[in-house]
Amino acid sequence: MIKLDVSDLHLSYGTNPILKGVSMQLNQGEVVSLLGPSGSGKTTLLRAVAGLEQPHQGTIRIGERAVFDGAGKVEVPAEGRNLGLVFQSYALWPHKTVAANVAYGLKLRKVPGAEIGERVAAVLGQLGLGHLVERYPHQLSGGQQQRVAIARALVYNPPVILLDEPLSNLDAKMREEARAWLRELILKLQLSALVVTHDQAEAMAMSDRILLLSQGRIEQQGTPQEMYGQPASLFTAEFMGSNNRLAGKVVERRDAAVCVAGEGWCLWGTCRDRADLQPGSAATAVIRLERMRPAAEGQQDNCLEADLSTSMFLGDRWEHLFHVGPQALRTHSPQPAVPGRTRLHLPASDLWVFAG
Repeated sequence: MIKLDVSDLHLSYGTNPILKGVSMQLNQGEVVSLLGPSGSGKTTLLRAVAGLEQPHQGTIRIGERAVFDGAGKVEVPAEGRNLGLVFQSYALWPHKTVAANVAYGLKLRKVPGAEIGERVAAVLGQLGLGHLVERYPHQLSGGQQQRVAIARALVYNPPVILLDEPLSNLDAKMREEARAWLRELILKLQLSALVVTHDQAEAMAMSDRILLLSQGRIEQQGTPQEMYGQPASLFTAEFMGSNNRLAGKVVERRDAAVCVAGEGWCLWGTCRDRADLQPGSAATAVIRLERMRPAAEGQQDNCLEADLSTSMFLGDRWEHLFHVGPQALRTHSPQPAVPGRTRLHLPASDLWVFAG
């Protein structure tokens, strides 16, 4: 069942277009992440769905109900859309207790007092906050404040919950724990969630689908596995994951197989571009850090010689920095690298070639 349907949405600030015909759907029990760099339009799209920004074209439907229709002059205000919204700053009332913060939306909806108490107690219990009902926001940790904000969004059982950078205020270790907890909660409660993030690892961990935005348009969408392993453009390939990039020129083309050469190297890769790459055209070869490794003894195919610059210990692995002429390459391994010149293997199936 489709819980949220956005079709051909356009939104501008003055003469500056922000959303340029965005269409997307969110199904029952699904988590969709809006991912992209700053200025790509992801937060604007979320705010338009929430009713906090006014588009000038397109439609937004929540279930069977149109809450915005540019052609039909329909625009339901934010308070009439019945959506749960978790802000990046959490936006908790500092002078209200945890219980009062969570109950606030129910009071605005004129829910009877006894029912408010039951629903607040139930949602705080689900989120492990039952023992904190009388505390104020300044008495809570960042993770606890985040849970209170989520409880406030869930307490009136909205059809869709919108989360704007919900983990950005947490430190790195807590973010990893929180994204696992949040994913588990969403699955347990069968929520339909639209999440804004700029962190691709966070998007992949939490999402059923990812919509990658660039300059107000959806560059590509798909499951985390599809987005990471089957990028349709150089932008997607570089945004999803940690990569090495080699700039060169096409010297030969055999169907999807493309041979690209640069200063001190010549490698075969797989064309992932819609453009018609032909000999002589500029090309960029991209490979994930984890797919490039030191060549086995005697291995010659699709290898290049590189000089080790430095190695860094990351705890669970080492990261090595190599140079091939003016270009830098990084790779991971479970052990230190041998100083000096190293032969690196770049499998042709994992070396993606794009125009430019």
